[in-house]
Amino acid sequence: MELRQLEYFVAVAEEANFTRAAQRVHISQSGVSAQIRALERDLGAPLFDRSARTATLTPAGAAALEHARAALAGAAAVRQSIDDVNELVQGQLKVGMVTACTVTPLFDALAAFHRAHPGVEVMLVEDGSDRLVDAVRTGALDVALVGTAGTAPQDLEGFTIISEPVVAAVPAHHPLAKRRRVTLAEVCAHPLVTLPRGTGIRTVFDDACVAQHLDPDIVMQASAPDAVADLAQRELGVAILSRSMTDPAPGTPSVLRAVAISDITTPAVLALVWATGSSPARRELVTHARAAFAAPASR
Repeated sequence: MELRQLEYFVAVAEEANFTRAAQRVHISQSGVSAQIRALERDLGAPLFDRSARTATLTPAGAAALEHARAALAGAAAVRQSIDDVNELVQGQLKVGMVTACTVTPLFDALAAFHRAHPGVEVMLVEDGSDRLVDAVRTGALDVALVGTAGTAPQDLEGFTIISEPVVAAVPAHHPLAKRRRVTLAEVCAHPLVTLPRGTGIRTVFDDACVAQHLDPDIVMQASAPDAVADLAQRELGVAILSRSMTDPAPGTPSVLRAVAISDITTPAVLALVWATGSSPARRELVTHARAAFAAPASR
């Protein structure tokens, strides 16, 4: 008894026709018939009633069908398990990260993955969030850390790391610094410094401006949030950032004041995303990432 004989047997049983079964398994009808006859001789009983136009299972064939399916599923599981091991021994993992977003827990997760699976080549790619999401969808990337507006893409799997409001960041002596809350129109009355298009924060801001028919005066853009904050400190424009991006480094005084924008209700989200499907390397990295982002030191 051979696995291919069981495969042909299941195909004929499900198609109820030798010709259609042969087309399904990509061999000739005579080849399927010969293998089924060999299987019947091996088992000592006919599996199909061939007296009608359709191939009907005999009682022996009906009794064998589920066991044949189970045997084929078991063989597929053996092959998949070996493929999984091989991928974690000598595979490749492609990880995307939004440009200039230094997130230590992601690096911790990559380091832990590398220690556990040193044979897997890890590639790290920086790009805009919109392009990273497209690369995950097409399979060009296994997983990516991206910024989005409101929620992570609904067609991808993932988990949210940060969800927080978009704010206007200004020096202490700026006219807006005395306000606890301002409107988007009041913010857009000033020159602005922002992150580039394709980032979650910029998407939140742009969508809000379009909804209110506002034409913001964006005088400068920088890919790194620290650079945007630095330009605002130098009075070159009001910075559009998420709230945590305005926090000073430990041990340094606060230079910028984060002012809430009352009519931007969509949060800026940082999320780890991946496409639906089974990839051992990706599963392992996601496990390490969940642990790294949940660790107290990452908060």
